[in-house]
Amino acid sequence: MRFDELSLNPAFLEKLQELGFEGPTLIQEKCIPEIAAGKDVVGQAETGSGKTLAFALPILDGVVPGKGVQALILTPTRELCVQITEVFQDFGRPLGVKTASVYGGVSIDAQIKNIRTADVIVGTPGRILDHMRRKTIHFGNVKFLVLDETDRMLDMGFIDDVRRIIESTPRGRQTLMFSATIYENVQRIMQRYLRDPLIIMTQEYVDESKLGQVYYDIQQQNHKFSLLVHLLKNNTSGMAIVFCATREESDIVAKNLQNHGINASAIHGGMSQHQRQKSLNMLKNQQADVLVATDVAARGLDIKNVSHIYNYDVPKTAKDYIHRIGRTARAGENGSAVTLLTERDHDSFRRVQREYDITIKRAELPKFKKVTFVRNADGRRRPVRKYRPSGQRRHGRR
Repeated sequence: MRFDELSLNPAFLEKLQELGFEGPTLIQEKCIPEIAAGKDVVGQAETGSGKTLAFALPILDGVVPGKGVQALILTPTRELCVQITEVFQDFGRPLGVKTASVYGGVSIDAQIKNIRTADVIVGTPGRILDHMRRKTIHFGNVKFLVLDETDRMLDMGFIDDVRRIIESTPRGRQTLMFSATIYENVQRIMQRYLRDPLIIMTQEYVDESKLGQVYYDIQQQNHKFSLLVHLLKNNTSGMAIVFCATREESDIVAKNLQNHGINASAIHGGMSQHQRQKSLNMLKNQQADVLVATDVAARGLDIKNVSHIYNYDVPKTAKDYIHRIGRTARAGENGSAVTLLTERDHDSFRRVQREYDITIKRAELPKFKKVTFVRNADGRRRPVRKYRPSGQRRHGRR
């Protein structure tokens, strides 16, 4: 199918051509006509599937500039908020539609100024509620409400905030939900706030036929970082994302990779918005080709040209594993997902494979040079960690 078969605004067709879009993705093809027809829609789709355009184009076509806030898009993270805002601004500019982003970590006064003239608001639940309490934002004219990455918003504990925000909007609005998974809490929101919704399912966006999944069995914990350095230095195609379990580990791994000549940048929930945006800009500007991230921070990021995913720390659940590997093997491209296992990780990894219903092959360990890993700022090397039985492992903030 072509975009011009979706009865889109000519201004959108011109912009799509300018940006090099050849045709709609499956979620766009299925959602755009239904949303344009005024139906409440639930779309099951991952980041990278093209879901932002699937709701942005019909919403922008239904907004009348200068009539107050008519569309509200809720997102779980600041990064996703910024990305969606950019899409609305790019496609809304030719129509005179103004979009404001509302998220924490930046001046609220500057946001208030932008809200006053906005037709569309894209925001995170916490900061939206801050504005509601200050009475600096009003939703009496909202015609469109979007809950993007609904499952993640609820996983992050925003369920009460989301309900308060929904109930502040008019009953006659059109409500759209997008979620990678539709579990019990998501279903409750859907049943309570959507009117006879059309549920649109799309195939898993990761093409597993183009995704190589392997693991390395590393006997010694202090050799894991050396293997990671070896693998990254031998990966010359595309960008890589390295997943760590905690914020602290992400910072430490990124710093050590830099010490060994790898252009790495960290991103996690403990960083300021300025720091997080700086890391993303380094990737976009090709000043870094390795992103070291936690699960929470990476969720919602749509980073192009990611050829390799490295699970430096094993994910806790199959759901986290799927979200991680979903960063690669997109749009017909090949990708690799590599997990680094030490003795204490096998039980968790077997559980992930069982839940995911997949058998991941063990790869033969290559010969690699042992390198230093500095744990502390005072220059001390990282000690070999002792094995801790389940329940006694150290904890870190995510």
